[in-house]
Amino acid sequence: MSKKIKVKPGKTQSMVGFCAGLVFCFLGLFVVMPMMGTFGIFWTAVAVIITAAHGINAFSEKGISSHEIIVDDEEEGDGQTKERRTAPEGSGRSIELRLKKAEELYQTGVITREEYEEKRKEILQDL
Repeated sequence: MSKKIKVKPGKTQSMVGFCAGLVFCFLGLFVVMPMMGTFGIFWTAVAVIITAAHGINAFSEKGISSHEIIVDDEEEGDGQTKERRTAPEGSGRSIELRLKKAEELYQTGVITREEYEEKRKEILQDL
């Protein structure tokens, strides 16, 4: 089963977009429309749409998403998701790399012997 995650811009980004949109709306109304006629109407309409979208994101909790991420949670025969099987956190090559990294940290003196042993046990529990 797929899960859709909708992402909207942050409040600060939306405020900047809203302010810039207002500038383009005023430019459209007072400069572009009088000089370029039909193109000015199109310019101003697009600027209003962009300003409105950013305003909704800036001033409301719901907002308008800018893009969507689809996460495939399809389970395989062994009960693990496809992502879990292809990039496992706690098995195979990943375990080896994590153990080597912990040993490397101990050898260079970044962590103590006790911390190394604790981390090693934690990693091996993921098997």
